[in-house]
Amino acid sequence: MLVFFTFVILLALTLTNSKQPFIWQKKSREDWLLDGIGLFFQGIIIPFLQINVIFQLYQLLLPDTRASLNLYPIAAFSLSFIFVDYLYYWNHRLFHTRKLWFMHQVHHTVTEMDVLGTSRNTLWTSFFIVYLWIHSLFLYLLQEPYWYILGISLSSALDLWRHSNFTPKVNSWLYYCFSPWLILPQDHAWHHSSNCDRGNYGANLKLWDKIHGTYYQSDNLPDSLGINNYLSFTKKLLFPF
Repeated sequence: MLVFFTFVILLALTLTNSKQPFIWQKKSREDWLLDGIGLFFQGIIIPFLQINVIFQLYQLLLPDTRASLNLYPIAAFSLSFIFVDYLYYWNHRLFHTRKLWFMHQVHHTVTEMDVLGTSRNTLWTSFFIVYLWIHSLFLYLLQEPYWYILGISLSSALDLWRHSNFTPKVNSWLYYCFSPWLILPQDHAWHHSSNCDRGNYGANLKLWDKIHGTYYQSDNLPDSLGINNYLSFTKKLLFPF
């Protein structure tokens, strides 16, 4: 529910934001369709696969380990929000290597930061993102998964916010509280800048980028977003197949 309400609120704010050109004028029909399919696939199909396919796969492969992991609530939450976040950092960096960039480049065709473009990817990319496999595994292993699921929900809500254009002002309390440790929309905007070499690969925490020297800090926003590409709509959806 947290993710759903975050999406609805951010979408409503985007559509009614009088300070920005109306969103209908910014996005082509192709982008609307691409983003809509991506949101449906990652928001509905992928969770369905996690519960009904991947979870069952672990039952076949690890039949004696179901509900074998008993963690305190804070440990279960940290496992999801911190440990998996670190795995995603490296997963994301790998997508930016020469060998895997072909799968991830579609996500960087977004030219405006808005919540609708959060899930713009080829449909096959979702199967190479660590979340699909690791979340199903821990949900299978944990005796009580509530706090782990809370970490998933918070990460997903932050992902939606990170891709929106609602950047906290530098002198605001929101910026003061969250800037030292969270990847903010302006941080992720630099990741989506047109030259695509600004780092900021982390999802939740800035810590990983700072540790590994990939953090780029700027209080301003990049002049332009998105990469030039010549992929057709079908290739953007199904590439490389």
